[in-house]
Amino acid sequence: MKAKRIKMLSLALAATMLLAACGGGGGKTNNPAGSGSNAGAPVAPSNGGEPIKEIVLWESSGTRELENFFIQNTEQAKDLNVLCNAYAPLLEIDNKGVLQPAVATEWGSEDDGLTWTFKLRDGVTWVDVDGNYKADLTSQDWVTGLEWVLNFHKNGANNVSMPIAMIEGAKEYHEWTESLSPEEAMALDTTKFLEMVGIEAPDANTLIYHCWKNAPYFDTVATSACLYPLSQGLIDELGVENMVGMSNSQMWYSGPYTITSYIMNNEKVLTKNPSYWDKDASLFDTVTIRMVGDTNLDDQLYETGEVDQCDLDESNLRAIYEDENHEFHDQLAEKRPRKYSYQMHFNFQKLDKDGNPDVNWNKAAANENFRKSIYYGMDLTNRWARDNFIYPSHCENLAYTMKGLLYFSDGTDYVDKVIQQLGYPTESDGQNPRRYDAGKAAEYRDKAIEELTAQGVTFPVEMDYYVLAGNQAAQDAATVLKNIIESIGDNYIKFNIKTYVASLTQEVTNVQLHSVNNSGWGADYGDPENFLGQELYQDNGAYYSNKYSYINKVDEAAAPELIATYKEFTEMARAAGEICDDLDARYQAYVDAEVYFLEHALTIPFNYEVVWQLTHVNDYSKMEAMYGCQTYTYKNWETSTEAYTTADYEGFLADFNS
Repeated sequence: MKAKRIKMLSLALAATMLLAACGGGGGKTNNPAGSGSNAGAPVAPSNGGEPIKEIVLWESSGTRELENFFIQNTEQAKDLNVLCNAYAPLLEIDNKGVLQPAVATEWGSEDDGLTWTFKLRDGVTWVDVDGNYKADLTSQDWVTGLEWVLNFHKNGANNVSMPIAMIEGAKEYHEWTESLSPEEAMALDTTKFLEMVGIEAPDANTLIYHCWKNAPYFDTVATSACLYPLSQGLIDELGVENMVGMSNSQMWYSGPYTITSYIMNNEKVLTKNPSYWDKDASLFDTVTIRMVGDTNLDDQLYETGEVDQCDLDESNLRAIYEDENHEFHDQLAEKRPRKYSYQMHFNFQKLDKDGNPDVNWNKAAANENFRKSIYYGMDLTNRWARDNFIYPSHCENLAYTMKGLLYFSDGTDYVDKVIQQLGYPTESDGQNPRRYDAGKAAEYRDKAIEELTAQGVTFPVEMDYYVLAGNQAAQDAATVLKNIIESIGDNYIKFNIKTYVASLTQEVTNVQLHSVNNSGWGADYGDPENFLGQELYQDNGAYYSNKYSYINKVDEAAAPELIATYKEFTEMARAAGEICDDLDARYQAYVDAEVYFLEHALTIPFNYEVVWQLTHVNDYSKMEAMYGCQTYTYKNWETSTEAYTTADYEGFLADFNS
C-alpha cells in the first residue's frame, strides 16, 4: 500500500513527522502503537515522585457538562472530551501531534487521496460499562457508524458536514434519507447505504473509503467523531429509537476507559477498561472529573489536595508570582496553548432587538478602512495579560489558521508563512505587538470617517459586544477590550458591553445582535481548508459566514466592495483546495488566500489561549490533538505525586522543541 504522496501529517517538528508519520514517503506506518521499552508500566515522572494512579481533575459545570453519550450524535466539545476515552478510533495522535496506529495498523492512499484503505488489528472488543465482553470490533462497525451519521432521521445534522464534504455519495444518502418518513429512515440497515456511499468493508480487518474529490488529508479525519465505530449489536440491544438518549450504563465501550459514574453537575468517573486493546498503554485506574460551579474554586481544591491541577486567573497568578515566599511560587507552570485560534468576527448584517437592520453599524463594517483602523489600532497586550500577565506576547495571534496544525516539506510552519507574507517577524520580541500600528490606524480611521460620513453614517459608531451575565471575569476582560477599542479615536467607536442570560448562540448570534464576537476555531482535520472553509461566500457549510458574519445575507448592491472582496477570497480558497498532487503548492495557495483575507481585515486574529497552572501533570506528555476529538484522552500521561515546578516545565518545553 505504497502511497504516492509525501505529506506532513500534523503538528510535530518536521524531522519527527518525517520519521514517525510518513513511513518512508507515504501516509502508512507499520509501527505498532506503544512499542516502547516501558510498555504497560505507568509513565515514570521526571521529578522523582511516584505516578498518580487515581487522578482527579476539574471542569466548569454548566459550560463543560457532558450531555450526550452517543459519539455519532454530538459535535459538542464538552461531550467529545469525555467520549474520546470510551471509543477506539482508527488512528490516534501522539504528544507531538503525529498520527499513530490505533485500531488501524496500516493506512494509505495510492491515488492522491481519492481512495483510502485502513488495515485493522485483531483482538479489539466492545465491552459494557463493567468491562464484560459484548462483541468484536470489526470494519463493519465503521460502516454502521457512518450510516447513522448520514441518516437524516437517525441523526439530524450532527457530524455530517465532513463526510458530505469528502466521501462519495454521502450527500446523496443524507438527502435521500431526508426524503423518507422518519419510520422508513429509522428502519434502514446498511444495505442501501453501501450501494450509495463510498465505503467498503470487504472483510473484518479491511476498511476502504472512496472520496468524491482528492482528499490528501483524509487520514486526519479518522480522529474525528464522524468516523468513529458503532456496533449494530448495541442498536439491536437498545432499539434504534433509544440510541440518542442512551446512558453511560447502557452504552458499549471500546476505548481505554468506561464511564462508571456520572452525576450531573457533580462528577464523572472513568475506570480503566481491562479489555482495552493497547496493553502497552499507561492508563489511570480511575479518572475523576469534578464539576465546579465557580471556576475560581479550582485553586482552592488544589490547595486542599482535592484535584491534581488548577488553572490560575489573573489575580491568583499575580498573588503567587509576586510573592517569592509563596508556597507555590516555584510551581507556576505555563500550559501548552489550546488548539483554538481566536478571531474577532465582524457581523456584517447586524439587527436590532426588533429585527430591523442596524444600518449605521452595517455600513461601517462594510467599509474596509473602518475595519483596518480596528485591525491596526488594537494594542491587545492588556487583554492578553488577563490570561497571561507574565508573558502576554505568548497569547499573540497573527493568523487565522492555528499555529502547529501543519508544515511545509522543509519543516516551515504554515502559520509562519502567513506571518512572513503579512510582513511581520515570525518571532515576537516579547514587548511590542507585531500588528499594532497607531499611525496606520489613525490613517485608516480618518479615511473611514470621510467615506462613511458621505454615506450618512453617524459617529461614534456603536459596537455591541456581549458577555455572560454575572460572569465578572468576562465583564472585566470586556472592559479592557472597551478601553482598547475606544482608544482608536475619541467619538469614533462607542463600545457597548451587553449581557446575555444563558446562551450566546440563542440569545445573541442566532438573532444577529452582536457587532463583533470573539470566537475560537479548532481544526476538525489537518488542512487549512478546515479553517478558511468557514468563511466562504455563499457556502452553506461555512460556519462563520452563516453563523457569525452573516455575509451571505448582505445585499450586494448595498456593499459591492465588501462582497467583491469576499468573492475574490472564496475563489482563491477554492482554487487552493483543488491542488492535491503537491502539498507544498496547496499550502502556499492557502497562505495566499489567508493573507488576502487578513489584509482586507475581514476578520481580526485575536489571541491564543495560554494560561498558567499548578499541576501534577506534564502537559507535554498528553496527546497534542490539534484536530479531531482526542484532546482529552487520558492515555500515556506523565504524572507525579510531587507537583511539577517552573523549572520542570521549562525542561519539558526544551525537550519538546529539541
